[in-house]
Amino acid sequence: MTNEQLISHFYASFQKLDYTAMQQCYADHAVFQDPVFGLLHGTEVKAMWEMLCRNAKDFSLTFSAIQAVDTDYHSCRWQAVYTFSTGRTVINSIQAYIKIENGKITEHSDYFSFWKWSRQALGLSGWLLGWTGFFQKKVSSRARANLIKWMSRKEKV
Repeated sequence: MTNEQLISHFYASFQKLDYTAMQQCYADHAVFQDPVFGLLHGTEVKAMWEMLCRNAKDFSLTFSAIQAVDTDYHSCRWQAVYTFSTGRTVINSIQAYIKIENGKITEHSDYFSFWKWSRQALGLSGWLLGWTGFFQKKVSSRARANLIKWMSRKEKV
């Protein structure tokens, strides 16, 4: 499978909310980073995708423009539309940068406007405070806490 095919497979699996197929695209030591979760390592990365897929409501995803940036990195644009836990609809446009080694994703960074996302997901508080570092850290801390709770429940099962 080429690097472009791996990325296409990853996002096609995400479209179907098939987190198992998504997880198989990652190396065990992979790192992930985005404005909400911050930096995640290894099992945290795989658990995040499972948590997001299992909790997805009214979810749709499109992706395009998969291309090599250099010999190691590729980029891709993707857009997710979903109902956030607040009941609000979010349309999030994301630019991804992905490093692939030995046929597996080892680094994955998603970039999007936190303020734009927070206005949609959190309403007035996101609109008023989403641009501040304090608010971003608060939301990121809550997202990480939710992930840790998710992972601890999975370990008990």
